[in-house]
Amino acid sequence: QIRVDGPSGKAHQYETVQVVDPGPVLRDMAFSKDHEQLYIMSERQLTRVPVESCSQYRSCSECLGSGDPHCGWCVLHNTCTRKERCERSREPRRFASEMKQCVRLTVHPNNISVSQYNVLLVLETYNVPELSAGVNCTFEDLSEMDGLVVGNQIQCYSPAAGEVPRIITENGDHHVVQLQLKSKETGMTFASTSFVFYNCSVHNSCLSCVKSPYRCHWCKYRHVCTHDPKTCSFQEGRVKLPEDCPQLLRVDKILVPVEVIKPITLKAKNLPQPQSGQRGYECILSVQGSEQRVPALRFNSSSVQCQNTSYSYEGMEINNLPVELTVVWNGHFSIDNPAQNKVHLYKCGAMRESCGLCLKADPDFQCGWCQGQAQCTLRQHCPAHESQWLELSGANSKCTNPRITEIIPVTGPREGGTKVTIRGENLGLEFRDIASHVKVAGVECNPLVDGYIPAEQIVCEMGEAKPSQHAGFVEICVAVCRPEFMARSSQLYYFMTLTLSDLKPSRGPMSGGTQVTITGTNLNAGSNVVVMFGKQPCLFHRRSPSYIVCNTTSSEEVLEMKVMVQVDRARIHQDLFFQYVEDPTIVRIEPEWSIVSGNTPIAVWGTHLDLIQNPQIRAKHGGKEHINICEVLNATEMTCQAPALAVGPDHQSDLTERPEEFGFILDNVQSLLILNKTNFTYYPNPVFEAFGPSGILELKPGTPIILKGRNLIPPVAGGNVKLNYTVLVGEKPCTVTVSDVQLLCESPNLIGRHKVMARVGGMEYSPGMVYIAPDSPLSLPAIVSIAVAGGLLVIFIVAVLIAYKRKSRESDLTLKRLQMQMDNLESRVALECKEAFAELQTDIHELTSDLDGAGIPFLDYRTYTMRVLFPGIEDHPVLRDLEAPGYRQERVEKGLKLFAQLINNKVFLLSFIRTLESQRSFSMRDRGNVASLIMTVLQSKLEYATDVLKQLLADLIDKNLESKNHPKLLLRRTESVAEKMLTNWFTFLLYKFLKECAGEPLFSLFCAIKQQMEKGPIDAITGEARYSLSEDKLIRQQIDYKTLVLSCVNPDNANSPEVPVKILNCDTITQVKEKILDAIFKNVPCSHRPKAADMDLEWRQGSGARMILQDEDITTKIENDWKRLNTLAHYQVPDGSVVALVSKQVTAYNAVNNSTVSRTSASKYENMIRYTGSPDSLRSRTPMITPDLESGVKMWHLVKNHEHGDQKEGDRGSKMVSEIYLTRLLATKGTLQKFVDDLFETIFSTAHRGSALPLAIKYMFDFLDEQADKHGIHDPHVRHTWKSNCLPLRFWVNMIKNPQFVFDIHKNSITDACLSVVAQTFMDSCSTSEHRLGKDSPSNKLLYAKDIPSYKSWVERVFDSPTQESVIAPHQGLCYRSQVTPVHLVIFRSGLMVSISYPTTGEQQEQILGPLDHDDQCGKQKLAYKLEQVITFMSLDS
Repeated sequence: QIRVDGPSGKAHQYETVQVVDPGPVLRDMAFSKDHEQLYIMSERQLTRVPVESCSQYRSCSECLGSGDPHCGWCVLHNTCTRKERCERSREPRRFASEMKQCVRLTVHPNNISVSQYNVLLVLETYNVPELSAGVNCTFEDLSEMDGLVVGNQIQCYSPAAGEVPRIITENGDHHVVQLQLKSKETGMTFASTSFVFYNCSVHNSCLSCVKSPYRCHWCKYRHVCTHDPKTCSFQEGRVKLPEDCPQLLRVDKILVPVEVIKPITLKAKNLPQPQSGQRGYECILSVQGSEQRVPALRFNSSSVQCQNTSYSYEGMEINNLPVELTVVWNGHFSIDNPAQNKVHLYKCGAMRESCGLCLKADPDFQCGWCQGQAQCTLRQHCPAHESQWLELSGANSKCTNPRITEIIPVTGPREGGTKVTIRGENLGLEFRDIASHVKVAGVECNPLVDGYIPAEQIVCEMGEAKPSQHAGFVEICVAVCRPEFMARSSQLYYFMTLTLSDLKPSRGPMSGGTQVTITGTNLNAGSNVVVMFGKQPCLFHRRSPSYIVCNTTSSEEVLEMKVMVQVDRARIHQDLFFQYVEDPTIVRIEPEWSIVSGNTPIAVWGTHLDLIQNPQIRAKHGGKEHINICEVLNATEMTCQAPALAVGPDHQSDLTERPEEFGFILDNVQSLLILNKTNFTYYPNPVFEAFGPSGILELKPGTPIILKGRNLIPPVAGGNVKLNYTVLVGEKPCTVTVSDVQLLCESPNLIGRHKVMARVGGMEYSPGMVYIAPDSPLSLPAIVSIAVAGGLLVIFIVAVLIAYKRKSRESDLTLKRLQMQMDNLESRVALECKEAFAELQTDIHELTSDLDGAGIPFLDYRTYTMRVLFPGIEDHPVLRDLEAPGYRQERVEKGLKLFAQLINNKVFLLSFIRTLESQRSFSMRDRGNVASLIMTVLQSKLEYATDVLKQLLADLIDKNLESKNHPKLLLRRTESVAEKMLTNWFTFLLYKFLKECAGEPLFSLFCAIKQQMEKGPIDAITGEARYSLSEDKLIRQQIDYKTLVLSCVNPDNANSPEVPVKILNCDTITQVKEKILDAIFKNVPCSHRPKAADMDLEWRQGSGARMILQDEDITTKIENDWKRLNTLAHYQVPDGSVVALVSKQVTAYNAVNNSTVSRTSASKYENMIRYTGSPDSLRSRTPMITPDLESGVKMWHLVKNHEHGDQKEGDRGSKMVSEIYLTRLLATKGTLQKFVDDLFETIFSTAHRGSALPLAIKYMFDFLDEQADKHGIHDPHVRHTWKSNCLPLRFWVNMIKNPQFVFDIHKNSITDACLSVVAQTFMDSCSTSEHRLGKDSPSNKLLYAKDIPSYKSWVERVFDSPTQESVIAPHQGLCYRSQVTPVHLVIFRSGLMVSISYPTTGEQQEQILGPLDHDDQCGKQKLAYKLEQVITFMSLDS
């Protein structure tokens, strides 16, 4: 594809698209109607091609750099597309059509430390469209946050602590992420730039720290690298420049002989002085993998010395061992060693077995030869005789006893010039020592400086020998020719005469490259060989005694040249000639094609082909060359195997290929490496199909084998050409007939299974196996096989029958065993159910008789109202006097009195509440507080309060219906002041009803639940009990226990008769104390009783012995990290024992120590069992099981908590299917049924009281019916739901779940769980929706499923009864309240100060003052003016 308006006015090709099979495209083309497709034709094909393929470009630069005129970059969609396909492309900078319009992005800062979080980053953007929809900043997959757009800048924050990438040492000191901008409009990333997180702390040396490209500082005294220099200990300890780093300076070689005690002094700079508490300096030497630490002394900041120590290393193969040296201080703070100074440990005697090798060692080593010991050593290790010590610098420095070990070569020509290499020991230390004293076989040999290795090797050049000299030894003198300085070789050196006899071949091409072999005698003598053909050198290759091989070089002319061979100074003359002839040429090759795998035969014709010793054919394709062999037939003909084409192993293209180069390698003939006149073509390899999925072809004898495939005949133009196929069946070839798509192979005379292999050219392929079945009937081997198989089958059947018999016997035994287990389980289940039924019958009678006569501990009205209005706040500020500084007391009181007058104005109060509710910061808790405080203030004016409440409720109903919410949602949740005021209104008005009617059945229910729970075991840790209404709080296993009756001494009067108390022997000591307190102080309110935690339980035994019992002491049992609380059974307290409660004391008995007793007293478990949270929380209350911090043990009482995994099968007593124990829920429910019925009947049934509803309830129900009529709501379900949400949900559920609001009692977790089930049943009874129950329904709903319909009928009667009576006047309903004692008015003052925020901001004041100004009545009363006065009094001097 070409655009004619390319750069600089020229045409520009921007894309190539393959649209049709090979062949020309016809000129006739046509666009589609929308001009987005182009129809193109070839001779056989019609193709539709899109005009552009913009989507292939992935970036703005690729897109606009392609030159495609149709494409542009859609910025916020981050895609290359046509302009009309880009949304809002006409708006500025949303579509880029030139390279300079691509989005660019820079960020400042562009790197931060990984320990910096939430850093403000400013991104400068260029060519970005307006981002009104917003933009997100993304750090790859680390984090994503909103960006703030300010002009052409975007502000983002770096990731928070948990999102920053962890950088570890192996990954370097930084991590590069892509900071991407993502449009909120499109959700696509439209710009990105690199952002670096660096981590200074991965640097553990000063130099690497301060040379880091990031802002890293080195703390010298803390030895850490940090981005924040403020974290360094001292100002002078901060390092930022490399020259300020503590470091060792470069020194000359540090030499230390082994086994010699010696200090090592090192130069340095900026060495830190260790501070108090820090350790001093040490040197660490790593010798052959083991570390040696040596104390070091810091002289000053520029010098340190490793103290006197000796060092050693293993082995004598190394004479000088460089050792890593590290200087550290404070144990592991290393000093930088930029010069890589090393300590060189050395052994004089290692690899220096001779005197010469010893004395040629580095003089700095101070090694010498100790003649008495015949070894190389240090002076101090050699005996004191001066004559025994040789050293290089001394007067006595000549080694005696030189020795020759080897000479090379041992033969040479008489003419001389041979370079003889002499190796040995003590061959002088300087060249002048041996310069004139070397003879070989009596002939002077001139030593050469270049070949001399002191003490080890001499190379000398031979002079000419006389005819009479034939052989001899090598003799040398070192410096002087005295006997002790002379040496003679053990080998002889011989003088030889060299001759030539022949050469082959005697002809070769002018380009050279012919390998010529010259034969003769003694041709391996001497040291240097030169061969010349006339003036042309023949390059020496190799030689032996009988031949020399060399390679010819090129010649410029056709000539016959004489052969000359020179060995050292000897020239060997013989009449041998070599003829250079013209280079070979290639005239024709046939065929000019092959297949991709090559190895098809090619015939080659040319001239002088017989000159070439190793002809080869070559083809180069895709930069790779393949070579194959040729065979010369005569001077004009040779045959070659076609080279393969260099393609990948998976190459399956059906296209023909042409090699880049095709030619021949004929010695050094360069002109034929590339044949320009040939059009050699490669056709695709034949492809065969396999013999089906199984790879096996079944045939009858004589049937031909057919191999299917394609490309079997190359499509060579104008010729009937065939490839030479070979097909082997097993090892036998078969006759092949070839067609385009198959090979027909006449199968050889074989039977059985055989592998089929097809070969052609350089490829072979096996389509699978062929199975040729014989025609004859069963052969003898087949009959034998069938007989053997039959016998094996019979044996197998017998074995299976025996195994089946044995297995069935085992199954019968297993079945009997299972039957016995099932019978056992059934009997246990029956026993459990029988016990539950017996308990059910006896418990009802016992409970009723126990509860008679117990007084009801009602809370006084003041405490009751405070607990309901302000739950969880014991000492509320409304109960305290006004607290204000003396000088402000009078003003504040005046302001509060004025504000009290305003509160009593309905217009003001309504404006005040609406203003507060409109504030966003006015939380649910604040609404509750304000409602409670307003109702507290208006107790004395309940008629006015009721009027305000009605107005607020009417507004709430209007608002609810206007917002299209479902009418049933009204009053469902406490989301407004009105709803909380309604709760408080009922709280005030129903106190009398509670005290006179409903209180007694509620207290009876509470006592019944508590007493029934305590009749069975209760787990002191988990709160689970044998008797429960809540499935969550049920002990689901058999607990063996016994009821004991203990006689308890009255703690108030020891002389009064002992009180009998029913206790369980599985109770913990704290549980026993609580039951005793309940029995003794039966009619005393909870708050007036002593606490169990403040008392000790004393067991008084017969002989006057007394023993303090505790939940935990030294006798407590611990098994596998589980500590069990002590019970009466643990102490083996018998029935009828005498016990007493005494004030808490520390006794000497069974106390681990005083502190332990105080810590492990019963109060610890009391606190453990207490749950936190609001009293009306409905969630499952499972106490925490906190392991003892000192020892890590876990506490348990009756059952181990199921969450702990170390509990094995059988650990939980006599274990049954846990659902069996759910029958206990029914037993408990049956026992308590009477008390639940009594409570519900008192609340709901008018027949029970023989009187109408309390007037307050009737009054409110009338109001709701009136509102429903006003809004045209006639659905009875909606009216029912309003009343249900108004009274039962808002008041009674709270009282049932929290009886402690009404009575002076203590409620434990199991009682709370049971009350929650009763409260849930109460709520279900008030609901109009049908509860469809099934086997998966929760147990608390299933438990009361049969009772709820009768309860619902009571509820409907109550809710409908007000409508059947006449509507009462407000004053009639409110006179019901007149007998209730009001809370003192002082509540009003403090309450306003503490919780009611009088309007402080100008906006709030205006919102309240606005309605006051516009109301005529308010204008007359000057309410706006009065409020301004209050604000003045309250704000002055505040």
